[in-house]
Amino acid sequence: MSREFILPDLGEGLTEAEIVAWLVAPGDEVAIDQPVVELESAKSVVQLPTPFGGVVESLGGEVGETLHAGTVLMTLGSEVAAGGSPSNQDASEPTPAASAVPVAAPEPGAPTASVAAEPGVAAPTEVATEESGAVLIGYGTRASTVTKRAVTAPARFGRRRTGAATGSDPGTGAGGGGVAARSRLDSARRSPVVSPIVRRLARQHGFDASQLDGSGPDHLVMRRDVEAFIGEQQAMPQTTMPQAVVEASAPSTPAPATAAAPGSGDERIPLDRIGRAAAAHFSRSRREIPEATVWMDVDATALVAARKQLHAATGERFGTTALVARFVVAGLRKHPRLNSSFDAEHDEVVLHGAVNLGLAAQTPRGLMVPVVHGTERMSLRELRDAIGAQTEAAATGVFAPAALSGGTFTLNNYGTLGVDGSAAIINHPEAAMLGIGRLVERPWVIDGALAVRTVTELTLSFDHRVCDGAEAAAFLTFVAGCIEQPLSLLAEL
Repeated sequence: MSREFILPDLGEGLTEAEIVAWLVAPGDEVAIDQPVVELESAKSVVQLPTPFGGVVESLGGEVGETLHAGTVLMTLGSEVAAGGSPSNQDASEPTPAASAVPVAAPEPGAPTASVAAEPGVAAPTEVATEESGAVLIGYGTRASTVTKRAVTAPARFGRRRTGAATGSDPGTGAGGGGVAARSRLDSARRSPVVSPIVRRLARQHGFDASQLDGSGPDHLVMRRDVEAFIGEQQAMPQTTMPQAVVEASAPSTPAPATAAAPGSGDERIPLDRIGRAAAAHFSRSRREIPEATVWMDVDATALVAARKQLHAATGERFGTTALVARFVVAGLRKHPRLNSSFDAEHDEVVLHGAVNLGLAAQTPRGLMVPVVHGTERMSLRELRDAIGAQTEAAATGVFAPAALSGGTFTLNNYGTLGVDGSAAIINHPEAAMLGIGRLVERPWVIDGALAVRTVTELTLSFDHRVCDGAEAAAFLTFVAGCIEQPLSLLAEL
């Protein structure tokens, strides 16, 4: 009996994903929660675990193909029996996987081994024993068993090519010139490309990275392959540029009569999947949300002093973002209209019970907003650690799908970019966003006299459908008051 693994919902607004690499092949035996495929959505690169075990009968697409939510990702046959053989196979006859890759059973009492994980991988961090740790929307899971893999199982970065050249073949080895020999486009080639940065770099120069023969494992296209190809093309005269590159970089529609003439220095940069999703998101926000903005300068001298006092008292460091985030959470509990969304279909304001704080972050994959869920239940230390974890993930731009959905309010510390203020675009379907400018020393009047103080600017953009200016100003002045006098928050605890 066959079972179909349907591509689940990967998060808010994500309806499609591109297959980056298959981690299994037809004929493999897989266990519950075993990662089986790597997908790139508009927000992240993730590994998906299978919600049930069995024998892989067929795969739902090739590497590089785009699948939509609800389509068949993989078909599995009868579930693996306890003895390690498919239920429709004679138990006395060893399977190719069992004979080729023997699996050693753990000794009694031995500690459970950790499963290697990567940032953004939707898989359990420990070997499942009685209960599954990876839950997909629309699927339930149960106990996992040891997985056996066939000799023909693919490597980490995609399906192996039979008869293809390897690193030891002439002209493609690891020696000098190996990368250059591979730097030729082939429109029929679909090499695995895992890194979004490598994909974007190729698109910016008008070609598809998967058309290169990569120098990595199983022909994985590395950044050095793309850079080598770009370097070759830049060194060529324009008349000798390969036709594949010319066609890839040419616009898909005829240029208007007013467009600049060829050779004028114009460059067309196609948007990648994340860029297209972001553009659509920004446009929708501007189109649907009647936003208004209020702002004020705030004396943050006491906040800087409080950070030092916390460090001296606890030996731990607390960043400005974590402290302001704590003030924001307290302010949203007092002014829940700012922690809401507008249901245009029913003309209703939806007040959210949880404060799921989004943190606008600039990543190598573009602007993203990871979310810290349930901040209203967190202590300052817990909130700091949760923000720190998202900041570390932002260094690579790889997040789990759940980390990029469900936000109810966004905090944007654009002071890290060296600016004081910004007319921010609200993160739809949220109702507001608070921005923090840089901390700078400025002259400030205190009791009629000038003094040098550390000052920042707060900017609040809000949906005028959910609240009026008075409510927004009350929230903003509350947060400002906490920054100017951090001890005042004690009254709210």
